[in-house]
Amino acid sequence: MTTVLFDLDGTLVATRRLYLECYRRALAPHVGRALSDEEILAYKPRSEIRLIQAIAGEDAVAACLAAFYRHYEALHDELFQGIYPGIPELLASLRQRRTPIGVVTGKSRRSWEITTARAHLGPFDVVILDDDVSAPKPDPEGILLALSRLRADPAATLYVGDSISDVIAARAAGVRPAAVLWSKRESERESFAARARAEGALLLHEPDDLIAALG
Repeated sequence: MTTVLFDLDGTLVATRRLYLECYRRALAPHVGRALSDEEILAYKPRSEIRLIQAIAGEDAVAACLAAFYRHYEALHDELFQGIYPGIPELLASLRQRRTPIGVVTGKSRRSWEITTARAHLGPFDVVILDDDVSAPKPDPEGILLALSRLRADPAATLYVGDSISDVIAARAAGVRPAAVLWSKRESERESFAARARAEGALLLHEPDDLIAALG
């Protein structure tokens, strides 16, 4: 592989707890109660604005999204769980090899800036955010845009993510998918691994597995 693209949340950084609480607080005034984690996750959030549209409705999007970003910034230091162990070393190794690396994420530019100002991941050769595309994953648009900007060969590219949507998007873009297990809870790890494997994904238990796979 000559290019490696990454998802962000759940792949490089641990933001699950932060996202759930920010959604809960932003949505509560519009739905009349605090939603449970399970209720929020049932919408399979692929981007901030799309989840808010789905739950609160179009008329509430502007106010709800503004509240979400206020909470995201205010709660970040308290609820952000950091960069996953081994990720800084993985990224450093890829840069040392001069491997082009990028991020393709459903994160908005606003939340990207808030998180990366605090979590120092270093430079990427390309970053594709939700603001840059018209369709979220599993649509391959974001990955295809990254490939175009890097002038990368899809057949020599790996896309690393933590969801089945990531795996499907990678396959649709003609790149090899890799599914990370380090962010999965024990109760969901086995079923996720089975689904990802069935979709043709390379399974990565630890960041070091990626370096081993690249050879």
